Amino acid sequence: MQRSRETSESAGLESAAQESAAQESAAAPHDGVSGPVVVAGQALTLYAESPPLIAAMIDDVRRAQSRVWLETYIYADDAAGRAMAEALAERARAGLDVRLMVDAWGSFNTPNSLFNKLRAAGVKVHLFHAFWEAFYAFRFLEILNQRDHRKLLVVDDTIAYFGGMNVVDQSGIHTKADAKSRHLPASAGWRDVHVRMVGERQAEIAAIFARLWNRVHHLPQETREPRWPGKEMLSAPEDTLWFFDTRPLNKWRRPFRILAPLIRLARRDITLAVAYFIPLGRVLRELFKARRRRVRVTVIVPGESDVKIVQWAARHCYEFLLKRGFRIYERSDRMLHSKAMVIDGRWSMIGSLNLDARSLRLNLEFFAIAHSRPLAEALLVICREEIAASRRIDAEYVRARSRWQRWLDRAAWNLRKWL
Repeated sequence: MQRSRETSESAGLESAAQESAAQESAAAPHDGVSGPVVVAGQALTLYAESPPLIAAMIDDVRRAQSRVWLETYIYADDAAGRAMAEALAERARAGLDVRLMVDAWGSFNTPNSLFNKLRAAGVKVHLFHAFWEAFYAFRFLEILNQRDHRKLLVVDDTIAYFGGMNVVDQSGIHTKADAKSRHLPASAGWRDVHVRMVGERQAEIAAIFARLWNRVHHLPQETREPRWPGKEMLSAPEDTLWFFDTRPLNKWRRPFRILAPLIRLARRDITLAVAYFIPLGRVLRELFKARRRRVRVTVIVPGESDVKIVQWAARHCYEFLLKRGFRIYERSDRMLHSKAMVIDGRWSMIGSLNLDARSLRLNLEFFAIAHSRPLAEALLVICREEIAASRRIDAEYVRARSRWQRWLDRAAWNLRKWL
């Protein structure tokens, strides 16, 4: 079961004027958009709302001259999905290399007719781990259980997008009443974090897309899968940016190998904005150790989740976390779908990675780690917006939950390794 939303000085900015502009825009997001912030020579624009992101993606696709590669967990047959499909089809008819890879389970409700129209226009479409593969390949558990949860877009040779947002129309939904009026779940109108990156490092993201594309199509790999630069990242100076594509079935490419040592660096504060918070193993142990070092740990989660059993499991451990000094906030009205972390105002993580068993142990994920104070501040501004619209959880809230709800919470927690 998969579910479907994170300024002072920077030595690497090219000039003082450029640094000042980056700081100004990072500190004052508008309409869910902030930036660009320059990190390691790459211009990063942050999106916290879906409508401006989808509009920017479609605009870039329409301007593409050589290639458009899109990978997403959910590709919906709605206003956003149809507009994107029109742009993809037009570029494919113009002779560009257009590829679309979607997860078969995440896009289960999307009719095949939409994908067939794209194929007819020349778009190369692949459904990741389609259900018939489980029987054809005789790898039932791997194919049915492992999902492609990444969200990537590669346009030409300089533009890339990554983060936590799917191709879904979330426009005009700001409250539960808005969602109800459109006959959508109360958790609709997601808040998330996504990045538009412009720069030569786009080639690394393109290579990550290409390796998975070639693997699922049984094609020879054009580039070798690089070793994760964990030690290099931790010792790198400010103004650095690193990309990680997880493959948990490979023990050397599991998220904890990067997250655990990164959390170990924390000396002042850790801020987490996550859709699904059920940390396990080394990640949970490092968060506990951080609290013992008197690091302030702030966790922001949705107050109205799209997957209730995950929310129940998370709430079961609230009392346990509160006793250890964690600060927990539940975002009101909007479904918080972010997957972001900020450490000590200088380290940032943005991507598709939740802190739950599926993301940490099963799914294909993508996340970026940046050592950049301007980017960390821009991400903290978004997190402060979430906190301002959240309720802080306390011991009284935990005690007020009914005996029946506590039983459900415990039952969900016992299933945490499969959620």
